Amino acid sequence: MAKKVLVTEDSPIVLNVHSTLLKSAGYDVTEAENNLIALEKALAEDFDLIVLDINTPKMDGYTFCKEIRAQPKYKDVPIMAITTESDPEDKVRGLEAGADLFLVKPVKTEDFIEHANKLLGV
Repeated sequence: MAKKVLVTEDSPIVLNVHSTLLKSAGYDVTEAENNLIALEKALAEDFDLIVLDINTPKMDGYTFCKEIRAQPKYKDVPIMAITTESDPEDKVRGLEAGADLFLVKPVKTEDFIEHANKLLGV
């Protein structure tokens, strides 16, 4: 059974790219256009990995990480944050909020899949 990945991204193009890459690597992907919708989906289903954008409307990625980490079923689920925020303070804030990995856009295709595989133990 394929590992389930939740991808949240407010840019339709980037969302499509991330989803397509993960699907081509054999993952079952669910999409959300912002972190509030992603939180709703995460509470309704179980995911093995969450890939999120820090800057989305309605709920930022830092808040999403804190909310999802407060859920017992997501205490140990890996979270990959991908953002345009490149300040070292943003990375610290993301990791403190609960992200396991904090990447700055653009992320190379091979690096993106490699990181996902590592986080999933594949």
